[in-house]
Amino acid sequence: MFVQRRSRNMIEAAFTTLALIYHVTVNNLRKTQRNAVVGLLMTVVQSMMLIVGFYLMFVVIGVRNSPIRGDFIVYIMTGIFMFMTHTKSIGAVASAGNPTNPMMKHGPLNTAVMISASALATLYQQTVSALVILTAYHYFLQPVHIDNPLACYAMLLLAWISGCCIGLIFLSIRPWWPQGVGVMTAFYQRINMVFSGKMFVANAMPTFLLHSFDWNPLFHIIDQTRGFAFINYSPRNSSLHYPIYCIIALLMIGLMAEFVTRKSVSMSTMAGR
Repeated sequence: MFVQRRSRNMIEAAFTTLALIYHVTVNNLRKTQRNAVVGLLMTVVQSMMLIVGFYLMFVVIGVRNSPIRGDFIVYIMTGIFMFMTHTKSIGAVASAGNPTNPMMKHGPLNTAVMISASALATLYQQTVSALVILTAYHYFLQPVHIDNPLACYAMLLLAWISGCCIGLIFLSIRPWWPQGVGVMTAFYQRINMVFSGKMFVANAMPTFLLHSFDWNPLFHIIDQTRGFAFINYSPRNSSLHYPIYCIIALLMIGLMAEFVTRKSVSMSTMAGR
């Protein structure tokens, strides 16, 4: 028990790291609920409540038909699923892998493992949630037709990765200013309720309003998702390349900031707090 375990080659080290990520991912999935199934059901219920809430809001406003020729509920789902995945991944990564956490002192556990596990747990939850809701809607209400489902899931992955990159930047700042990062994370998640564009169709937006939304990579992801989901919709005011470039830039900034934080922070950083 007093001998430090060492991997004999790169393959063994890779499998050890993957096994560690798997176990930490399972722990993240079960730490809020003792029953893993209940935890997944809570994620499904959150997404369903948002879908029902937005549907009722549109009904109250008087909009009963989709702005895009197709299923109105699918139009709402394309925005809700991307928004939930993006927002949840920001919160999960921003609160994972604190270098001052005592668990970081144990064995092969490190910040990269904690970040990867938190991100994968969020992706698993949101993927299962989307599949359950779509399946239930297809079999109990009316058949769902999605023009390009694989491309839609690729957009879900883009929403997840972009959220993880933004969360990584918040994570690197957290040891220096924990209260401020909590406020900034919550603020960014709240403004995405409007500026993600999940309630609007980019092709129908006037130019002066479009400039208030096109800075947000999630806005482009949601609009491109609707282009893949509906055969009658071709996005003109959004780009698929913009969120990819944003992801690369944010990832590089987040990795550099996290490296500096991990090398500079110490247990005494949090002592005054």
